[in-house]
Amino acid sequence: QVRLVESGGELVQSGGSLRLSCALSGTLLGVGDMNWYRQAPGKVRELVAGITRNGNTNYAEDVKGRFTISTDNTKTTLYLQMDSLKPEDTALYYCNVIRYSIPFWGQGTQVTVSS
Repeated sequence: QVRLVESGGELVQSGGSLRLSCALSGTLLGVGDMNWYRQAPGKVRELVAGITRNGNTNYAEDVKGRFTISTDNTKTTLYLQMDSLKPEDTALYYCNVIRYSIPFWGQGTQVTVSS
C-alpha cells in the first residue's frame, strides 16, 4: 500500500502563489507516474500535471507556464508550485501515484483563489 498526504492548500488572492506538497509513505517500490488532479464543485476530476519516473512532465493546457510539478531527490515528496493563480484554479487538489498499474490517492487539499 501507498499512503499519500497532501498539504499546502489555503485561501489566496488572485495572482498569488502556493506550493502544494504530497508526502508518500508505505511500500514505494514500483511507484511510477506521479500526478496532481483537481476537482472543482460540480465538475469532474481533471489531471493538472504529471511527472514520470525519469522526470518527464506534462501539464493541462490551462496551467502551462503557471504550474510546475516536481519531486524531491528521494521521490518521497511530490510538489506542485502554482503561480499566477486565478479564481478558476479553485478546487480540491489530489495527489495520485501509480504503482504496478494500481492508482493510489490522497484525501486532497483545498485551494481557494479569491478575485
